[in-house]
Amino acid sequence: MPDDLLVIIPTRGRPHAIPQLMQAWDDTGAAAHVLFAVDTDDPELAGYRQHAAALKGDPRVRFTFGKRRRLVGTLNAQAVKAAKDYRYLGFMGDDHRPRPAAMAWDARIRECLSGGPGIVYGNDLLQGENMPTAVAMTSDIVTTLGYMCPTGFTHLCVDLVWLNWGTATGRITYLPDMVIEHLHPANGKAALDAGYEEANSDAMVTADTAAYYDYRDNGGLEADLDKLRKLIEEAS
Repeated sequence: MPDDLLVIIPTRGRPHAIPQLMQAWDDTGAAAHVLFAVDTDDPELAGYRQHAAALKGDPRVRFTFGKRRRLVGTLNAQAVKAAKDYRYLGFMGDDHRPRPAAMAWDARIRECLSGGPGIVYGNDLLQGENMPTAVAMTSDIVTTLGYMCPTGFTHLCVDLVWLNWGTATGRITYLPDMVIEHLHPANGKAALDAGYEEANSDAMVTADTAAYYDYRDNGGLEADLDKLRKLIEEAS
């Protein structure tokens, strides 16, 4: 079983998503490892611990329980650690679901990223090519930058950063037939809950939009692109 791809899924308030995601793994024949990152102050913590115990014998699955860092903080903390052990790192929300296809989605990711530093994403049936709401990249990108997402963000707009990294370096691939469906209230595929209300509040939209423009326009993006171009040059 390949063990070179880890998908990190920060999750909060949705323990019901765990069996649904693992069913999607089984339905698609995925061998990718998955790490569920759970907050210890989650009101639904007991449900997560029950799923962790039930999945203890599955070699694909790990749980981590820690203090709340929000999505970007959690993803960065786990990605930096995992970059030492995995060739490829992925991110999905707990509201993403990979769908069956002729070739398993994780095999497509490996195929696309096998040629060196790069980013790949599929069709989430909501944003499509416009935004990698679920993404995978070579772990050397995380090692080179020291993060999977710029640290000034909390939850939103990091998909735009991934798009900027990949587009500016010419190392991004969109696979329209690799469906990783985004079950979101915006497309009527999920009910509005506390997590969505918090993540899409006016305050969050304002703060993360400002963080994105600051990163893009005030040197942060260009500094990261310089590092990524050097990485690509050294790898070629």
